[in-house]
Amino acid sequence: MRLKGKKAIVTGASRGVGAAVALAYGREGADVVVNYSSSQGPALEVVKQIQSYGGKAVAVKADVAQWEGCQALVDAAVNDLGGLDIVVNNAGFTRPGMLHKMDEASWDAVLDIHLKAVWLMSKAAHPHLTAHKHGRIINVTSVAGVVGTVGQVNYSAAKGGVISLTKSIAREMARSATCVNVLSLGIVATDMTEKIRTDEKLKDIYMNRILLKRFAEADDITPAFVFLASDEAAYITGQLICVDGGYGMI
Repeated sequence: MRLKGKKAIVTGASRGVGAAVALAYGREGADVVVNYSSSQGPALEVVKQIQSYGGKAVAVKADVAQWEGCQALVDAAVNDLGGLDIVVNNAGFTRPGMLHKMDEASWDAVLDIHLKAVWLMSKAAHPHLTAHKHGRIINVTSVAGVVGTVGQVNYSAAKGGVISLTKSIAREMARSATCVNVLSLGIVATDMTEKIRTDEKLKDIYMNRILLKRFAEADDITPAFVFLASDEAAYITGQLICVDGGYGMI
């Protein structure tokens, strides 16, 4: 077990990528705070599954775009699990719209959950991660933040910002041997990408951009999250690692 004894927070972990990462961490021996915003039932299922592996897990409802929500997650890790070693900033949603049609509320909501939340969560976790010289922050960006995308200027801007934010946090936290990295994902088979994967026109467009000619499954992406959280990645920080089937190459 590569994460035995580690304590982790995974934001947006009731379903999709977050749930897959939380379960992968549980299988590798970590105790996990499973964050959710509205889907309590699925979050509790993730908790039960981690507990079936023999680990501790707790589901915590929190809005990570607010300081109080981030602090609540850190408190849960420290008080319920006994500490904090790993933070995965994954929570997010989309509010699509073309540049000339997008309203300010859609811009603010997406920037808050994808970018502001990463800053707040990292800030809240900072004193605990830096205390023991082996902390990890793993942020999630998207190929949209690297190459841009039509109809999602808010999402692309936020995800591009996550890359720069990660590098800045990595520089600041290096003095405490805390490693901070960012994973860029392509199109993963989740609820959020269902339209892309099922609409034949959209499917053809995106498939032509993916070198490996298939959408990612959870098992394609979770090994990278486990690796970056493990002791094997102790000399890797400030890096953008693409797990996107080659999408970002084009």
